[in-house]
Amino acid sequence: MDEKIIAENIKKVRKLKKMTLQELADNTGLTKGYLSKVERSEKAPPYSTLSKITGALGVEITDVLKKRVEPLKELPIVIAKKADGRIIRESSKYVGYDYEVLAIDKPGKNMEPFIIYAPFEFTSLFEHEGEEFIYVLEGSMEFNYGGKLFILEEGDHTYFDSRIPHTGRSIGDTRAKLMVMIYFYKRNRQ
Repeated sequence: MDEKIIAENIKKVRKLKKMTLQELADNTGLTKGYLSKVERSEKAPPYSTLSKITGALGVEITDVLKKRVEPLKELPIVIAKKADGRIIRESSKYVGYDYEVLAIDKPGKNMEPFIIYAPFEFTSLFEHEGEEFIYVLEGSMEFNYGGKLFILEEGDHTYFDSRIPHTGRSIGDTRAKLMVMIYFYKRNRQ
C-alpha cells in the first residue's frame, strides 16, 4: 500500500470530521508535530499508531488504506451495549479519576458524555470552555465550584459554566459514580 495514499486519507478523514490536528493529538496521545509529519507522508506510522489515529477519527484502518476515501455517511445515532464499555483508569491528566467514555463512535459530536468514578481526595481544579452537567448515579460527592462547596447525593445533579474552576471528591465508604456531560460550545463557533 502506498504510504502517500494513507497519509492523504488520514488528512481527508480528519478534515471531513472537522477535527484539528491538535484535537487529533489530544485524542491519540501523539504530538501535533508527529501527526503533521504523518499527514505530509514524512513519517510512516506503525500499525499500532495507525490504529490509534483511526480509532480517534472513528473509522476503521481499512478506510484509510483504500485508494480513495468515500464521503463519510454519518448516522444520527450510535448504540453501544453495556458489554462494549471499558473503564479507563486514572491518567496524569485526570489523577484519581477512573472514567468510561460514552458514545465514543459518534463522529462530530458536540457533547462528551462520561461515567466518572470520583476520587476520595480533591485533585487539581478543572476549567475549560463550555458547559457541564453532572448527575450522581451512586454514592455521594463533595463538589467544589469556584471555591464554594456543595454536597451532591444519589439522584442530585448540577449544570454549570465549566470555565469556573471546579473539582469533586467522593465522600462516604464508596466512590461516587457520576454521569457527566461536557458541551463544548466553542467547537460550534469554528
